[in-house]
Amino acid sequence: MQSEHFIQLVEEVLESLPTEFRERIHNLAVLVEERPRPHRRPRGPAGQIHPTKPRRLLLGVFQGVPATQKSVFDLSTGPSRIVLYQNNIEALCRNEAEIRQEVRQTVLHELGHYFGMDEAQLKDV
Repeated sequence: MQSEHFIQLVEEVLESLPTEFRERIHNLAVLVEERPRPHRRPRGPAGQIHPTKPRRLLLGVFQGVPATQKSVFDLSTGPSRIVLYQNNIEALCRNEAEIRQEVRQTVLHELGHYFGMDEAQLKDV
């Protein structure tokens, strides 16, 4: 899929989120990259690399401070970011409908991190 079409699909997914949900999102950029940089590896709670954890395709990542941990007294360091990895998402999908569904799931997962949820909480969603 051409990157422009993928980005359009991401925009459509974001626009389809309920208004009351979108209104709570502030200072957040959603970006698309082809693939993660090679140094990204699964890490544990203290930042250690999991040598025995099987590597899975990284579909997206939240970078920033969760909204629940921000303070009005914090100095702004720019927007938090959600990065989606187009090649990895496409590798899991057979057609555009599956890509759209995977983008939606990944965006919702990373928004969960933006709103302060951890992996255990996101498994229950």
